[in-house]
This record gives sequence, structure tokens and C-alpha cells, in this order.
Amino acid sequence: MTAYISLPIPPTTLKELRDADDSGRPLQPYSAREDGIPLDCVGSPLRCCLRAIEPGERVALVSYAPLRRWAEMTGAAPGAYDESGPVFIHAEDCDGPRDTQGHPFARPGALRTIRRYDGAGHIVGGRFFEIPEDAEAGFDRAFEEAFADPEVALVHVRALEYGCFLFEVRRP
Repeated sequence: MTAYISLPIPPTTLKELRDADDSGRPLQPYSAREDGIPLDCVGSPLRCCLRAIEPGERVALVSYAPLRRWAEMTGAAPGAYDESGPVFIHAEDCDGPRDTQGHPFARPGALRTIRRYDGAGHIVGGRFFEIPEDAEAGFDRAFEEAFADPEVALVHVRALEYGCFLFEVRRP
């Protein structure tokens, strides 16, 4: 069992993103289709409930600024480190993660970056991470390494291919 909790986008933030995303655009929901119309998304990660999109679900692709949202809660000032990017969410309220054990989107062989931030919201390091066969143990080792630095307040896990935010882990 892991000591590190993978956090989805919080429900209050999801409510705000469903009104207008972090780039100021209104929600544009659609039904996920296996033929990829209007957007190829079936199997893509949902950041509201930390699982893959299933055919027929009502979803939206929104701009999300995870560090900005964390900074608003903590009083941090990330400055130039503030960034936003695309994430998929359910278009309507969902129940959040079904399973809170382990780490989501942990397909062995998938490439990730583990980006570390200090209490001010500044990047203080990161590393390339290829998910091993024992994904949970591999993630735990990467998080142990990150949090061994006392400056590290939180970690963002991102997909290497597109740089998309997947989930956040905070200092236990």
C-alpha cells in the first residue's frame, strides 16, 4: 500500500472549470465516441476521477492550471512557473475516483515526468520516469526520491509525450 495519494482535480475546481476553464473559455461538452468524432478521446485520462474515458461518456477538454489553483489555496506565488494545459474532465458532476489505492494511468512502459515544486510554487527539480512492471513500487520510489528534498511541497506527474498534467501528489 502506497504512502502517497494521487489527487484528482478537486470538486470545487471542477465546478469552476465547468463554467469557464483556466483560459476563460466556456465548457464545450460532447459524447466520447469510438470513431474519434469530434475528438479522439476514448481511453484518455479523466482528471476528475482518475480513470480512462469510456465510450458514450459526456466529457470536455478544458484548460487547467494546476499550480495556479494550488497557489490560490496556499498563498504561493509561482510567477513564471504558472502554466496551463489541456485535461479531460466529465462534463457533469462525477463521484471522483472509484479506487483511491495505487496510482492512476500506471501502464508499464508509459513515459512520465515527475516535476517537483517548492512551497513558493517554483520548480526545484524533476525527472524522467518510465513506469516499471511494478508500477506502484516504482511510483513510490520516485515520490520518496522527490520528497527526500525537504524543499519539495508537491509533485506533478505529467505525460512525457504531450506534457499533460495527470495528477498531483503532496508531501505526506
